[in-house]
Amino acid sequence: MDELEREKLQQERLVAALEDAGVRWGQVADCGPLSGGTFGAVFGVRTTGGERIVVKLAPSSDRPVLEYERGILGTEAWYLRTARERTDVPVATVLAVSAQDEERPGDHLVTGYCPGKPWNELQQEVGPEDRDHLRRELGGHVARMHALDGAEGFGYPALSLGPLRPSWRETFLAMVDSVLGDAARFDVTLPRPAKEIREVLTAESGSLDEVTVPRLVHWDLWDGNILAELAPQGAPDAGRPRITALIDAERALWGDPVAEFVSLGLFHDITRDEPFWEGYRAAGGSVTFDAAARNRMALYRAHLYLIMWVEAVPRKFDAGHLAWLERDIYGPLGEMIDAWAGGRGPMEHVWPRE
Repeated sequence: MDELEREKLQQERLVAALEDAGVRWGQVADCGPLSGGTFGAVFGVRTTGGERIVVKLAPSSDRPVLEYERGILGTEAWYLRTARERTDVPVATVLAVSAQDEERPGDHLVTGYCPGKPWNELQQEVGPEDRDHLRRELGGHVARMHALDGAEGFGYPALSLGPLRPSWRETFLAMVDSVLGDAARFDVTLPRPAKEIREVLTAESGSLDEVTVPRLVHWDLWDGNILAELAPQGAPDAGRPRITALIDAERALWGDPVAEFVSLGLFHDITRDEPFWEGYRAAGGSVTFDAAARNRMALYRAHLYLIMWVEAVPRKFDAGHLAWLERDIYGPLGEMIDAWAGGRGPMEHVWPRE
């Protein structure tokens, strides 16, 4: 499929997605791509009536995706609906979502628009006091999501890796096998042989048996997926910062809440983020970073690093992004595997290098 055919198909899919949400193309006043995501295409739409809408299109059927990504737009819709029905955590409203099938990773997701800027942009505009206020608010939202449990088992709700499982260790190792399989499928060079990575992570996986209750985990709450804004004039908290939405929940799953803190601490040491923990504890959240929890945290970081490195090939990241990944993801992942294999433990590599 050439680029002209691809653009035509994308336009047809965009029109169909809007119609699924009850919006005819003739009602569209403005439409353009939104930046930030790397899975599929995202569009911001404004209707002639002033309504703002976000449309996500999964990659077309001829575009490769990782195994766990099959159906993840359906996962995001599920997460958004669950959050709105069972918590007061701010998330977008689902307007339409297509049914997945065996051939496509999910066709489209249409949601309401969420105001605000990504955390990594807004934090440049606020002082230390307001930053701490936002981190407390974020901690409360995360704790409320972690309070939700899944009685049916652990795993991805889209069932991309098979049915939900009763064992978290079995589920996690299946997730590792999946991304290692993707590495082989896309001919990705790993920092250590796939067999060695699997053996090391399996040997260190005993701490996962401590996790017996599946909890709702967003699992991609890095700074860019947390929207916030300064409250507008006329609001009770005018001028104060507030979180407006947690977005891009395609990776959500029933799992270990400790896994959440990897992406939340992708660029800083989350254990030292006291305002966040104040909000988390005040909302009922509880976690102790003992040796077992830190070991689990390291396992989750290794898995995330594998995903970030392997997905670079099918998503065709540019040279600058690849250089960053090689320095901050590929290298540290290899060091973690070596530390475990050498019996030293991964403790010095659990947290990002600040």
